[in-house]
Amino acid sequence: MLDPVTDALAPDPQALLAQVFGFQAFRPGQEDIVRAVIAGRDTLAIMPTGGGKSLCFQLPALCLPGLTVVISPLIALMRDQVRALREAGVEAGALTSGNTEEETEAVFQAIDDGRLKLLYMAPERLASGSATALLRRGGVGLIAVDEAHCVSQWGHDFRPDYLRIGELKRALGVPLAAFTATADEETRAEIVTRLFDGVAPETFLHGFDRPNIHLAFEPKDQPRQQILAFAAARKGQSGIVYCASRAKTEALARALGDAGHLACHYHGGMDAEDRRVVEARFQREDGLIVVATVAFGMGIDKPDIRWVAHADLPKSIEGYYQEIGRAGRDGAPAETLTLFGPEDIRLRRTQIDEGLAPPDRKAADHARLNALLGLAEATGCRRQQLLGYFGEAAEPCGNCDLCDTPPELFDATDAVRKALSAALRTDESYGAGHLIEILLGAANDKIRARGHDQLPTFGVGRDLTRPQWQAVFRQMMGHDLIRPDAARHGALVMTARARPILRGEERITLRLDLIRKAKTRPVVRALVSDEDAPLMSALKAKRRALSEAAGLPAYMIFPDRTLIEMAEVRPANMDQMARITGVGAKKLDSYGAAFLEVIAGAGAAQPMHPARKALAGRDAGDLFDRLEAVQLELVRGPEGHDRYLNCPQTTLRRIAEAKPRTLADLERISGMGAQKVERFGTAFLEAIAGFC
Repeated sequence: MLDPVTDALAPDPQALLAQVFGFQAFRPGQEDIVRAVIAGRDTLAIMPTGGGKSLCFQLPALCLPGLTVVISPLIALMRDQVRALREAGVEAGALTSGNTEEETEAVFQAIDDGRLKLLYMAPERLASGSATALLRRGGVGLIAVDEAHCVSQWGHDFRPDYLRIGELKRALGVPLAAFTATADEETRAEIVTRLFDGVAPETFLHGFDRPNIHLAFEPKDQPRQQILAFAAARKGQSGIVYCASRAKTEALARALGDAGHLACHYHGGMDAEDRRVVEARFQREDGLIVVATVAFGMGIDKPDIRWVAHADLPKSIEGYYQEIGRAGRDGAPAETLTLFGPEDIRLRRTQIDEGLAPPDRKAADHARLNALLGLAEATGCRRQQLLGYFGEAAEPCGNCDLCDTPPELFDATDAVRKALSAALRTDESYGAGHLIEILLGAANDKIRARGHDQLPTFGVGRDLTRPQWQAVFRQMMGHDLIRPDAARHGALVMTARARPILRGEERITLRLDLIRKAKTRPVVRALVSDEDAPLMSALKAKRRALSEAAGLPAYMIFPDRTLIEMAEVRPANMDQMARITGVGAKKLDSYGAAFLEVIAGAGAAQPMHPARKALAGRDAGDLFDRLEAVQLELVRGPEGHDRYLNCPQTTLRRIAEAKPRTLADLERISGMGAQKVERFGTAFLEAIAGFC
């Protein structure tokens, strides 16, 4: 294989750009970065996805003496780039866990021969003590770090072994060039600290705009049909649909297949070989739709992905930007669609609140989510808002749904104040469903039982329909005026941002077109009410975790019917849990405490003796408790100074179940006897009589 540097090609980047890569000109921003890297300066480059980052380290590698090592997070990406470089006549290799022995030996030989120009390595390989020795032997002159945001410990793509790269730089004493498409100011600071020892590198921020990508968001309204309709209008084009769950990827891929599309699914739970097949198909086949979790796509080089759809709201604005950036890498027009709804917002808030991050990190994550929700509920050009988040000013783009059709707006201050008042007057203890019932003046049993039909806000919202109020509440969540509280199973609480509106100091504008559209929204029958939906989701999550741990289908833990009853009844102790349909003694023993903790909180399921647990949910359990209390009063006799005497728990269980009516019957119970009958007999019989 030819080495473009030594085969009479001038080591000039402009010349090599044409001769090796076939490009007659640099893309905007590339040349400055390339020349900085060639000059040996530490470099950090933030470029839009599809902006040509890889060339900014591949080209300098050909201009510089020695070997360039590239730290990259994905095996598939490394293999693709190595193959492309070899096709271009460049000596490149990769050391990955996917290598055969022959491939690895060939790479070692190329290093020893001094032929290799670029060596790709996964960050995990840096954990090996031999890695640094190998790179010293290979005469490394430059370290390039792809997807540098993976060094951020609180980022969604964090790779712990990226933290070793700074050590490698110090050990080799060579320049380092780091590249990423998704790094806000906080992440950039973390990159500088961890990769460059806090010494600011030459930094290039070459814009985040991808003007060829059309941006669009829609509230969920029969989301499967929305995705199917979006794909149908683009039949035959390669696309990606991102989903929040593995099961959803499979179901939606089947639906697309049934609708006549070439579609497959991809998620982290698949066998490695099955994932490789999908990756290979997506690279190879035209018009294939991959329905995937975010496990798919980081570093995809496929240039002709024509559309990306999100069937669920992404985790953050950075994640959204990275994922839509996989479309239109060739610069030709591409389209995106992101669906979102209240459940998405609830899920993302809960993931942050229940995570292990410290409070300041959770606040930052909520701010990132707020930025994405602000984009979803935008009232003007989406691209302006997206670029503004990354610190760029822009004019209206003319290439988003809101530029295509400017939204109708209205002063929603009064409606929002009514909604906030309803939440506050019910102690911020209820979800949107219950609050809407109050606003509409629905005098049902639940409303009356809580006295909420006497509230000043009862019935003040009859000017809007139920679906319209749902649209108002969703937009309020999008503007971060209210948040679901994970500790209260999703009850909506007011944020500081809402207080000036409630006090009449500020006004708020919402989208009227979404309110009007809600009039024709079809009724979707949910498993449970809006109020109980967050708890139902939490119960399903617990069931899923238990089923995966046990290797059982979820329905073998508890069927949906049982979870629905749990969500509606909300048992507060083991006795109440035992009365839920489908919770037998064995399942109560195996799973009762786990589900009770989800429903009633930690500590709700107090340790219970097996003898007592066997009576849970039965009248005999209540009698057992009474017998135990009587016994406690008499363990040292009526006067409190006799010899200590008590009955085993198993004996109390037998008495509670048998309910003897005479002292003779009581004495025949195993574990009793003359002494115990003399001490406890009369009191036990009186307790039993009270239960008969």
